[in-house]
Amino acid sequence: MKLSFRWYGRQDEIPLAYIRQIPKMEAIVTAVYDVPVGEVWPEESIMDLKKQVEENSLKFEVIESIPVHEDIKLGKPERDRYIENYCENIRRVAKAGVKCICYNFMPVFDWTRTQLDHRLPDGSTTLVYYQEQVDQVNPLETKSDLTLPGWDASYDRDELRSVVEEYHRLSEEDLWDNLEYFLKRIIPVAAECDVNMAIHEDDPCWSMFGLPRMITDEKNLDRFLKIVDDKHNGITLCTGSLGCSGYNDVVKMATKYAAMGRIHFVHMRNVKILDNGFEERAHPSSCGSLDMYAIAKALYENGFDGYIRPDHGRMIWGETGRAGYGLYDRALGASYLNGLWEAIEKNERGEKKE
Repeated sequence: MKLSFRWYGRQDEIPLAYIRQIPKMEAIVTAVYDVPVGEVWPEESIMDLKKQVEENSLKFEVIESIPVHEDIKLGKPERDRYIENYCENIRRVAKAGVKCICYNFMPVFDWTRTQLDHRLPDGSTTLVYYQEQVDQVNPLETKSDLTLPGWDASYDRDELRSVVEEYHRLSEEDLWDNLEYFLKRIIPVAAECDVNMAIHEDDPCWSMFGLPRMITDEKNLDRFLKIVDDKHNGITLCTGSLGCSGYNDVVKMATKYAAMGRIHFVHMRNVKILDNGFEERAHPSSCGSLDMYAIAKALYENGFDGYIRPDHGRMIWGETGRAGYGLYDRALGASYLNGLWEAIEKNERGEKKE
């Protein structure tokens, strides 16, 4: 396990000097944030990030993410230019020492929550998804003032309506075809650069607003990995994205895909599944619906040696800032992961001696 931490560059309120103090912290997960989606990242921007990270005795090895332009997902004529730009970005970050790129293929909406500051009984605040709140929102209704957290602010209301309507003319099989077209062009470049591409599951893992979604469950992950059967074509196992649905057996998937060598990155997050959605909770198993120990044990026993990060945290102890990405609760999550991993390692070594 290589412990890592998400950091949003110079605009992040959390300094790298604090992150490096988290025990066993190895790598920073970051990206170039000031370049339009689909364009090539300047080498100067990449090297500036690398310099900042390494000056704090951390590794610059994980990018999250290089966003995929909507024209690629929609299969529009301009996609070839954007795919070539994507390939060039892979080459450039690889040259800077990056080993893993996390990305997603979600139509329009990256992640969706209905509230970013829901207060839990202990007084902390967290991200939640309640279906009745989602049902009040219609992205095709331009007169509505309702929006949801995670919506792409680069679209105005008319542009959002237009792109959603384009996706409504697309079937799920069309989206699979467009993903295949993309993968067959980028994975050879990633393999040449020895960079692991790690797709992130749809968040949440079901259809939203009638839009097609694919990376949602074991069957679809199997299909995805077979499109280009190369170790560089892998996944980001996000326990919260998969685990918010009771239909997904996250322990089973951790076991299966780690054994295949296709998990390159792990987002460890606990969620409490509700009848009407889910709430993000503190990392320990007892705080949510997921058995975090069993997931970590499955990863360890099946040879996972990639990057892992504590995913979204609550806001605790009066901290303010980017929802889900405060320092305190994610640092607690990292310490919890360290404890789990040490206990699993020592237990496994003890069993082998016997």
